[in-house]
Amino acid sequence: MNKLKKTPIEKIVSPIQSFIKNEKAGGIVLGISVVIALILANSPLAEEYHHVLEHKFGLQLDGSTYFEYNLHHWINDGLMAIFFFVVGLELKREIVGGELSNPRKALLPIAAAFGGMAVPAAIYLFLNPTGEVHSGWGIPMATDIAFALGVLYLLGNRIPLTLKVFLTALAIVDDLGAVLVIAFFYTSDISMFHLIIGALVLLTMYIGNKMGVRSILFYAILGIGGVWTTFLLSGVHATIAAVLAAFTIPADVKINEKIFSNNIQKLLDKFKGIDPDNSKPTLTNEQLHILEEIQNSTVAATPPLQRLEHAMHPMVTFLIIPIFALANAGVSLAIDMEHLFSTNVALGVALGLLVGKVVGVVGFTLLLVMLKVAPFPEGMNVRNLFGLGLLASIGFTMSLFVTSLAFSHEEYMTQAKIGIFAASIIGGVLGYYVLSKQSKKQL
Repeated sequence: MNKLKKTPIEKIVSPIQSFIKNEKAGGIVLGISVVIALILANSPLAEEYHHVLEHKFGLQLDGSTYFEYNLHHWINDGLMAIFFFVVGLELKREIVGGELSNPRKALLPIAAAFGGMAVPAAIYLFLNPTGEVHSGWGIPMATDIAFALGVLYLLGNRIPLTLKVFLTALAIVDDLGAVLVIAFFYTSDISMFHLIIGALVLLTMYIGNKMGVRSILFYAILGIGGVWTTFLLSGVHATIAAVLAAFTIPADVKINEKIFSNNIQKLLDKFKGIDPDNSKPTLTNEQLHILEEIQNSTVAATPPLQRLEHAMHPMVTFLIIPIFALANAGVSLAIDMEHLFSTNVALGVALGLLVGKVVGVVGFTLLLVMLKVAPFPEGMNVRNLFGLGLLASIGFTMSLFVTSLAFSHEEYMTQAKIGIFAASIIGGVLGYYVLSKQSKKQL
């Protein structure tokens, strides 16, 4: 088989593309971003680092300013809306044709996710029952799918695929829980006027889906210009708009796999028969038309939902999440123990993640298995379930995001972030250790 000769630029770009396709790459980039943010926040550049995030941007029309927010706000409400849009696409895909589409298979990760949200919240509330600190109960509920899967994929093929699928399904349900918590408990005063307009735009997108509209541009214009904008103005967090918009994206195909395969084979045979000599570097007009037909058939056989998810995933993983980490993970570590533990925020977050996640995930899963409601997936046992529970305690991205919604007091935010960092590092290291020991026993 002849290999295509790589151009100089392809030789440079190819290793980068290979890295991006690697499952653990997202976790590595996120980790580097966190380290950079911490270095900046604890260096002589700390003041400039925080000052940059306070710069305001907006639109000006006839002397009036609209959507004037600082850079930090644009990152958390704008860029993170794209992240939540992709979360919504993943959720819909899992519900339509993934692990969550089979009720019996879905029961175990759903129960694990529910336990992994309820127990951490209960631990936090027990330690912080009253006052402003009380509102941080949603912080330890979340699992960071990029970091958790990044650690899991470091173990490579030594870990059964079922464990990776289980953790992915658990984290996706966990994300849905976080979205619902944000929607119902971390929203400001609501403008019903803007909310109704947003709902009408969502309805238009849904009707477009049912009528067979598959244009990405149609959903982009209505989703950004209509749903996101009105939700931002309504007081309901704009990230909720992104998830709802994602659920309106079509998940069906125009032609099924069998018809697609037959069409492509016929077109390829026709393509080869047109110019048997193929010594010329250019194509005939007829060949170009055939290639266009192949492209159209490929688009018709690919659900718009998966096309969008596939296209946006690298941008979210390697641009949006690292930028979010750079903007939110910068915590000054020059804090004395007295200030750190002046409240139980850090303790509540750390124990909620590290203890609550493990107890919730492992306990609720074992309960369903013992009650014979659902069996263990193939390759899973109590030990590696415990390892997955520890990885689920990596709450980083979502926990930091909820922290920015839960607190306005800088000291509480710092305490929460240190609790998140401590639990995520310990949980990640212990989870890797437990699963690596288990995998060696199975070899």
